[in-house]
Amino acid sequence: MKKIIFLLMCFLITSVPCFAGIDIDYDDGIYHIVLTGEKIKKKIKFISSEGLITNKEAHQRTKAKLTINAGYFDPKTEESMSYIVSDRNTAEDPLMKKSILTNPLLMRNLDKILNRTEFRVVECSNGKYHYEIVPHKSSVDFGCNVITSAQGGPLIYPQLRLEEEFFIVKDADGKIIRESCSVLHKTSRTIIGLKDGVAHILIITDEHPMDMYEVQAYVKKLGWDRAMAFDGGSSTSMNYLKQYSITSTIGDGGGRSLKSFMIVE
Repeated sequence: MKKIIFLLMCFLITSVPCFAGIDIDYDDGIYHIVLTGEKIKKKIKFISSEGLITNKEAHQRTKAKLTINAGYFDPKTEESMSYIVSDRNTAEDPLMKKSILTNPLLMRNLDKILNRTEFRVVECSNGKYHYEIVPHKSSVDFGCNVITSAQGGPLIYPQLRLEEEFFIVKDADGKIIRESCSVLHKTSRTIIGLKDGVAHILIITDEHPMDMYEVQAYVKKLGWDRAMAFDGGSSTSMNYLKQYSITSTIGDGGGRSLKSFMIVE
């Protein structure tokens, strides 16, 4: 009865439909999603599609409550550039992809690419679930296992690891000679982070584009403990129930088809 009353109040008070464990606020072009409660941790899942599909298609096919874009990919080969773990199994391994293996520059920086930051849902032997934002090669605690995860990067907060994760390259004089994923430019972003063990997501739309330094300052102001990026720019996407369908419209690839997604079942 209390749940029914809560849902009725939720519909009356706000124009946004409510789903237990998912809270969404909107302000000045930024959607702030908070995933609350213990039950929601078991409903999060990262998936990879066989071919490229839009975020909306993934949302409809999985009948998810919430769907956002996740890891990086090569739109030409349709190969994932990020590790994806789904239902305890590795669904995508970038080490096996020709997009990396046939690129001399990427091969020279393979360790940096393979160890980019990822978001994990971890289950331990006591039956408890928790989140982690760590480099891919980080081990889990004894008695714990990664249930699902998606690699993205870079780590944004508390440190911004642009060079360490091969998003920028500097010459001997410290001048930036290569930039990936528009990390130094203002664009839309999909950001995930942790605050007091609770997962937070920012969908930074075309209305309020940010570079990574601005994102770092923003999440610090919000009091987050850790934050990282998923793919952004024209990949930035979010679908919630039948209420929201958010995509970036910047560039020729605006609202483009994607490879991996985070869903809340």
